[in-house]
Amino acid sequence: MISVTPWQQAEIRFKQIWGYDSFRPPQDDVIRTLLSKRDALIVMPTGGGKSLCFQLPALLQTGITLVISPLVALMEDQVSELKQRNLPAERIHSALSSYEKRKILQQIQHNRLRLLYLSPETLLSKKVWETLCQPQVTINGLILDEAHCLVQWGNTFRPTYRRLGAVRPALLKHKSSTQLPIAAFTATANPTAQKTICDVLQLQLPKEVKLSPYRANLHLAVQVVWTPRGRRQAMLNFIKAHKGQAGLVYVRSRRIAEDLTQWLKQKGFSVEAYHAGIVSEERRRIEAEWIAERCQFVVCTSAFGMGINHPHVRWVCHFHAPSTLSEYVQEIGRGGRDGKPADALTLVSEPTGWLDSEDKQRWKFFAESERKLQQEAKRLVTSLSAKGRVDEVLQRNEKAATALALLHSQGRLIWEDPFHYRLTSGRSSGCSETFDSVKEIKHYLFSRQCRWQTLLIQFGCESEAQSLRCGHCDNCKR
Repeated sequence: MISVTPWQQAEIRFKQIWGYDSFRPPQDDVIRTLLSKRDALIVMPTGGGKSLCFQLPALLQTGITLVISPLVALMEDQVSELKQRNLPAERIHSALSSYEKRKILQQIQHNRLRLLYLSPETLLSKKVWETLCQPQVTINGLILDEAHCLVQWGNTFRPTYRRLGAVRPALLKHKSSTQLPIAAFTATANPTAQKTICDVLQLQLPKEVKLSPYRANLHLAVQVVWTPRGRRQAMLNFIKAHKGQAGLVYVRSRRIAEDLTQWLKQKGFSVEAYHAGIVSEERRRIEAEWIAERCQFVVCTSAFGMGINHPHVRWVCHFHAPSTLSEYVQEIGRGGRDGKPADALTLVSEPTGWLDSEDKQRWKFFAESERKLQQEAKRLVTSLSAKGRVDEVLQRNEKAATALALLHSQGRLIWEDPFHYRLTSGRSSGCSETFDSVKEIKHYLFSRQCRWQTLLIQFGCESEAQSLRCGHCDNCKR
């Protein structure tokens, strides 16, 4: 009888499940790292096959791998795809019925799952946490998918992200195992964001696999528009130049997504609007129509993108400039996933905003919202006791979660476990990430340098940037 090594078994299962003969670099390196039970930080461009890097190791082991995911749509897409392959995966989120949640919790109790997708908030909800802590429930590891969300949202409207570093030691108290590896996956994290991810998750000597975000087949351009009418016309010209080709139009509000879609339908285009306000079943229908190319393009907010895989997207138009470079790189990454050329155009108001103030107002609103959240958090700090339970603090003021997250980011708070905090006497390190992110995106949009060179510098790939002139962005063509 021929013996099969663990790595040969991984290759066999890879071919059985996904139908590929070999891994793409650095997939094999990442999979070996996770199978060796080592912490990891993985930075790979969109379309690089990140998901199967943690899905395959999870399926090769007994017990459950927890996947922390930021969006319900992303969980649904990945779990649906796994279930279609008859693989033991589930998800728990607020849109499920009580009956569905109970059934999944029973599967967890009996170790019938290999992958369980959760948001940070669901992971730390009472029933889910108590189930995961049961001694017989085997947990193989914790994956933080789209880990840049920890940095973008952890200090503001998703403060639970800041408590994730306390999850591992808390779970291990209830297990016979002494190992619970954590791996963070993202396509967009600059060196500062990478450090924040490692620090918050308390990664232990992590293996770091970092690829440049550079995609030679993505042709980047920015066009200054002077009036709202001029913005619509520029978008229309771009769509017409890609007649019949699959694409995406990104906007920054639900209302504009709906309004633009109606306007484009009147002009005879096959188009749908997509945003977080649309019910789950309708979102699934739109995704399926678009991927099957029965709908040419989608006008969408940032709710559309992560984890949705259409290989033949030939163009991406940002009707509004994004608020962060991470958001921008994620969204343009929808284009050209098949390796063939794709165009990415961003429309932006001229810097003064006299005739079209949309972008200027949005950036100001973004910065003001963050500033108000931080001011409110600072005000709430004075009412916090030196140590306490998170749920008791939230009962007194639901906004206090942001105050706790802010204190943690400043080194003035320690999580004793995911549910108890203790204030320290550390000095505040301040917090200016919001304003830096707006400054960063504006620098990119109005730069005269090679677009890809600018992006590479911002994402910490200076050595690669020095020798790069892509030759096909709008600035290089000039």
